[in-house]
Amino acid sequence: MNCPLNGPRNISEFVWGGEVKPMPDETKLSDREWAEYVFLENNTAGVVREWWCHVPTSFWFIAERNTVTDEIVKTYPASEVFKARVDFAPKSERAKP
Repeated sequence: MNCPLNGPRNISEFVWGGEVKPMPDETKLSDREWAEYVFLENNTAGVVREWWCHVPTSFWFIAERNTVTDEIVKTYPASEVFKARVDFAPKSERAKP
């Protein structure tokens, strides 16, 4: 796989981190809805944007992978998609279940 930071590396150096999906407003979610966001995947057949980590450097990036053929189509830094950091509200301000 081509790591955007380190170049082409053996696939054994990477771990999959799940699908890239829009982050919901954590102040309006129940614990169940938050768990669904974190743990459930769409399992779409075709090209999907996914989080991957190059383990030796702990560098997280995005890969577009065809889930039918397992081909890595493209890799790029997460900064190309996410332009700002997300600040989480203090636990006392989050929605109650």
